[in-house]
Amino acid sequence: MSERATSERPTSDELLAQEERLVFSGFTHDDAWALGSLLVELARERELPVAVDIRRGDQQLFHHARPGTSPDNASWIERKTNVVRRFGHSSLLVGQRHRDRGTTFEAATGLPGDTYAAHGGSFPITVTGAGIIGTVTVSGLPQVEDHKLVVEAVQRFLDGGH
Repeated sequence: MSERATSERPTSDELLAQEERLVFSGFTHDDAWALGSLLVELARERELPVAVDIRRGDQQLFHHARPGTSPDNASWIERKTNVVRRFGHSSLLVGQRHRDRGTTFEAATGLPGDTYAAHGGSFPITVTGAGIIGTVTVSGLPQVEDHKLVVEAVQRFLDGGH
């Protein structure tokens, strides 16, 4: 399954505003379980074929693959997560900033496509006073939809809906 583009792409400013707004006061292993479970429940309710991954630094704290996913989704997760870790912003924002400049991430950076993918779906876990400490990533839908699902779940989690 490939990551596809969609026409309702948020602007770079909108994506940056999401990152600035969606900040955690702390993030524990139990928080990873709760956020991952919330994402899986949203996917289950909507019958979405997605894989969900949450990491704190180099440690994978949560991973689940729904029916309809394949090993390719794990590869997309790795590649999108690498973008967030290297550039410090959501994978969709990194890709969008290059599109805003009239180029592509691949052409502008020269980074290997088998290691990096600036496609939507990976979002930084930012903790007040600590900065980016991890990632939450979804793969399986068109890239903007992957991103929107992550943002919706993080917002619900931060609003206490977990």
